[in-house]
Amino acid sequence: MKKIAFFCIPAHGHTNPMLPVAAELVRRRNVVRFYSFGEFEEKIKATGAEFISCDSFLPELTEQEEAGLKNVSTTEMTVQDIRITLSMNEFLDQEFKSFQPDVVYTDSVCFWGKLNAWKHHVPMVVSTSTFAFNQMSSEYMKNTPKEMADMIFGLPRVSRELKKLEPYGFHVKSVFSLVQSDNSTDSIVYTSRMFQPYAESFSDHYAFVGPSVFSNILPEKEKERPLIYISMGTVINDRSDFYSKCIEALKNLNVEVIISCGNAINIEELGALPDNIQVYPYVDQLDVLAKADAFITHCGMNSVSESLYMAAPMVLYPQTSEQHAVARRVTEIGAGIMLKEDSSEGIRTAIQEILNNKAYRDAAAECSADFRACSGTAGAAEFIENAPHSSDGIDIIGELNKSMVRFQILYWLVVIIAINLIGFLVSWKYVWIIGISASILSSPIGKAVQKRKYKSLIRKYYP
Repeated sequence: MKKIAFFCIPAHGHTNPMLPVAAELVRRRNVVRFYSFGEFEEKIKATGAEFISCDSFLPELTEQEEAGLKNVSTTEMTVQDIRITLSMNEFLDQEFKSFQPDVVYTDSVCFWGKLNAWKHHVPMVVSTSTFAFNQMSSEYMKNTPKEMADMIFGLPRVSRELKKLEPYGFHVKSVFSLVQSDNSTDSIVYTSRMFQPYAESFSDHYAFVGPSVFSNILPEKEKERPLIYISMGTVINDRSDFYSKCIEALKNLNVEVIISCGNAINIEELGALPDNIQVYPYVDQLDVLAKADAFITHCGMNSVSESLYMAAPMVLYPQTSEQHAVARRVTEIGAGIMLKEDSSEGIRTAIQEILNNKAYRDAAAECSADFRACSGTAGAAEFIENAPHSSDGIDIIGELNKSMVRFQILYWLVVIIAINLIGFLVSWKYVWIIGISASILSSPIGKAVQKRKYKSLIRKYYP
């Protein structure tokens, strides 16, 4: 029996995958203390874990800060994570002294969980609610200009907040060290190695356990007419305009439609509903997906994982860079298509493509079988119980980094030689052009070399 402290941010997409793991650990006679927030209290207590409320440590938000969080601003989320960490410092110091956890299981972006595990020298396992992202898999994250601007212009503010952590015993080199995946940190990822991009680049410290779900039901697609399920998740779901377009697109098709719209909109705003369309604030998503023939989704990792677990192909409508990464992977395995145009006609066309092409159903069914073959919550619980772990495997990223250091040295050595040759043999007047060109080209050339070297390492170690 072990004492295990769970930590998570106040977000459904991050908390929900941890709940079945908590239930399994409790079933195995471990003591689980889950530090979370009021909206999750009932669900956490249902797992058998002890719920510890952290609501009093949430800071008062200005309208601008609240808007930033609602719009999934990386800067705002980082700043608030740091402030919560500071406000919880004294409380968690006492908790770690009294509870004395054997293991900390913390969400990957829950700073107060990670920092206190390091500070109190307790073995830590990271809960990764989306893909594991390193320098290879992060290429799936295509940030929009708005997201890039938010991160760049927010760096000074984040740096100021990080400095406030030092006097409290939290030693942080940079914000990236708090959020990035590395090959020496024990981590649980709620997907399979097949679905994880660049899975070979992750060490044995990673357990790919498959989707974390409570349900044991199997997909059941036999019915009179196809069922279409629509949901935009729990964060960016105030989209009455989009739901109205879906209703217009599907009202005259020979299909049943269920829309889960959350509580951010008033269902009456959608007007009189056609007989084949039903709208609810919330549904049992796994139960609906088990019967669904197509799912129009915002591409949150949990929703996509549950859809594939229930063999439901998707129409993909991502809203953030992380969701775009998940959507890209779904298209690569052939289990869904991107919504190219969010008009009524575009939605209708996409749904008809999914329903009329068996290849999407087959790909989703294949992924469902792969997910169900994973170790699941039992595997996650065992991994946590046995932390910390050692790894005798190959660190592909470590070897890749060594190669890239050698490449960068060679690259700039060649540039310096070229500058001097042209300067001495031709003229020094224009050598600045070579320097600027070399700087501009270093990134794309470096990425091309990195991919080539990565493929070479995979062939070497995984022939």
